[in-house]
Amino acid sequence: MLHIPEFVLRLKVSQDVVETWVEEGWLRPQRTDQGLAFTEMDMSRAQMIRDLREDLGVNEEGIAIVLDLIDQMHGLRKTLRELCEAVGVQSPELQQRILADMRSRRPIPMKGPETP
Repeated sequence: MLHIPEFVLRLKVSQDVVETWVEEGWLRPQRTDQGLAFTEMDMSRAQMIRDLREDLGVNEEGIAIVLDLIDQMHGLRKTLRELCEAVGVQSPELQQRILADMRSRRPIPMKGPETP
């Protein structure tokens, strides 16, 4: 765990900036008797926030959207992993029926920008 002095030193941003990111809910450190405690995952997320702001010029609203999408993606990965584990413990016959059903379905079209 990293406490805020080491965290901001490694991240190369001010403590005020990190505290703002915590207030915005972009970072979710543990609160301890010694203050905020950050994990290496928090560090990776903070580096991404910093890079989005400084290198790509993404505004606060954009950062919130990016972080929300990333959180959704991680949640979906967890759900998919659990689903795969649940299917994996089923009988081979049921696994084959599930796979056959999946293959018979048409792909869901993704909505996005129209391509010429």
